[in-house]
Parts: sequence; structure tokens; C-alpha cells
Amino acid sequence: MNPWRRKKQLEAFFTEDIGEQDYSTDLLFPKDHHGRLTFTSKAEGIFCGAEIITDGYQLLDPSITVKHYIHDGEWMHAGDTIATIDGPVRELLKGERVTLNLIQRMSGIATMTKKAIEALNDENIRICDTRKTTPGLRSFEKYAVRTGGGYNHRFGLYDAVMLKDNHISFFGSVREAITRAKAAVGHTVKIEVETETESQVVEAVEAGADIIMFDNRTPDEIKHLATLVPSSITTEASGGITLETLPDYRGLEIDYISLGLLTHSAKALDISARVATTKEEVR
Repeated sequence: MNPWRRKKQLEAFFTEDIGEQDYSTDLLFPKDHHGRLTFTSKAEGIFCGAEIITDGYQLLDPSITVKHYIHDGEWMHAGDTIATIDGPVRELLKGERVTLNLIQRMSGIATMTKKAIEALNDENIRICDTRKTTPGLRSFEKYAVRTGGGYNHRFGLYDAVMLKDNHISFFGSVREAITRAKAAVGHTVKIEVETETESQVVEAVEAGADIIMFDNRTPDEIKHLATLVPSSITTEASGGITLETLPDYRGLEIDYISLGLLTHSAKALDISARVATTKEEVR
């Protein structure tokens, strides 16, 4: 993740949550009251978000210290201590919810990605994400996919050309759409085409597409369509693929399977936070 962007977004998230003042915390604890916040896993899965914890609390108070026991990409069990944070109780509590929301979400995505890779069980095919991410959280969620062992598709509309059915319908053919795109972009920008029929695949190959997606095609259909594409062109399967059906794609001659479910259907991993103070423990 870009550290500059990460910190800027964390600042915005804290501003949204804290506003002008945390009445509950500021009214109860003096500024010099120190304690320790402990993040503990309540479920099994891949942890993701160590830098969120460190950067977030450093933004709230540079004097805060963070000790990590589980790092990004490592498996955690229920009851494992993830990290401890020492500093002013006011700041520990102010940062708790934002930090928890992010690391739970990211850990859930990393775990879902790991499950997808294991379900496919094919080292020759890479699992990647899509743009079906939460607005404002794309960089966090795509980082979580990488942490879980997956790969990233394009980050936005700006870093690749992807010709979908609506684009193709406007130009009337795959060949014409690719020709127009090639004439408009630089040589470093790749062009991907979404195909649904054999004729579209042939057109995409002849027109010089860099990536060909087999959209909403069955494994048997993809097995045939892949034979029409030279090895110099990257191939991708997408559309309607689930954890349950992933094994059906094992062994196909394709390079990637893109899954929206990695980000739009991942369940947040349960993580708890508890503060220990000199007088009592506060949730």
C-alpha cells in the first residue's frame, strides 16, 4: 500500500469518527492516564492490517508504541494476541473502532482469498480480484487480496483498457473496438476484451488484444475457447464463479480467474480490543 495514501485516508477516517471531540473518553480520562490496548483474534484466518494499527495510532499520538505478535499474511487462531498498543488511554480508545473496522475487513478478505486459492488448488492459475470493492477502501481491500496470496486486477478505469459488452455494442464489433482503443492509448497500456462467443474470441486474437476474458462461460466452453488463443495472450475467466464451483476450473489452460466475491462477499474476521488501565479494564 502507498504509505502516503494510507495515512491520508486514516486521517479522514478518524476525522469522520472523532469529529470535534470524543466526549465519552475525554470526560472520563485525564490526558496523562496511560494504559495498554490489546487486539485479540476471536476467529481463525489470515491476519491483515499491521500497518493500519501502527500508522493509525502514530497519527493519534506519536508517543504511542505498538508491538506486533502476528504479521500480515500469517495465520491466526482464536485467542491469539495480534498486537498491543501502549499510550494515553484517550487516544487508545479514540482509535479503537476505526482500526478494528479496517483490520477485521482486511483480514476477512485475505482469508477469503486464501480459501479461493485452496479451493481451486491449481498453481498454474492465479486468483485475482475485480473493481467490486467498497468505495474509499479499494487500496486497503486490494492489499488484503495480495496478503491472502491473490493478485490484483486493474485498480481503476485509468490503468488499463477493458472493453466490455457495452463498449463492443457501441462500435459494432470486437475488432473495431480494439482498433479504436489501440489508436488512442500509448503502447504501455494493455487492452483486455470481454468475450462471450467463439467469434468474439477469434476477433480479439486477430485484432491483437493483450488479454482475453471468457465471461460467464462454463469450464467446458472455456476448455475449447482457450485453444483458440495463442500463449502470448493472457487469458482470464470471470463471471458467476463461486468457492463451490472453483474446483471445476482446475486444470484449464487459462492464466487468471477474477472473483468479485473476494471483496464484495468476504465476511469480516472477528477481532476484539480491550484496554487495561491502572485502575480497571475498559472495553
